[in-house]
Amino acid sequence: MNLMQTHMPATARNTATLDTIAYATGQSAIGHILAARSPFGVCALLIGSDADALKQDLASCFPGKPLAEDEAALRDDLAAIARFIETPRAGLDLPLDMRHGTPFQQRVWEMLRTIPCGATITYTALARRLGQPNGARAVAIACAANAIALGIPCHRVVRADGTQSGYRWGIERKRALLDKEAAI
Repeated sequence: MNLMQTHMPATARNTATLDTIAYATGQSAIGHILAARSPFGVCALLIGSDADALKQDLASCFPGKPLAEDEAALRDDLAAIARFIETPRAGLDLPLDMRHGTPFQQRVWEMLRTIPCGATITYTALARRLGQPNGARAVAIACAANAIALGIPCHRVVRADGTQSGYRWGIERKRALLDKEAAI
């Protein structure tokens, strides 16, 4: 019985470690950035004007999950993200943890990752590629649910007429990202 009691807290600690999301904030050319990692990869990459607001956004993305600020563990990720923003053609090669979406969202996100740097696609064309010709609105909703900015490049999706539309992190940032990608 005593052995069992000793074992239970260790198991609880191991589960907490597996559930813990480490995060760190930094600066980039388009504002504050927050990178977060689960044991499986980058699970959030948020952009904003305020680091505290990004931390709140992270908590709302992963309710009930333990969050731990760990700048040392994410230093390289933050540097890679800032480099990507400055030089998008260099790519952003980070392991991603996209398990936190619905199966449809995950399909949309996987498809978004195939869009080359400097290219765009319409919501309608993306829906057709997914076999959902009337699914442009569902694609837009999946893009809005994306918590891994840049790693899942939803900024590359535009309206049917080619104009830029909403972006979770602001249309100005979307425009800046697309302009930077087109210039290189």
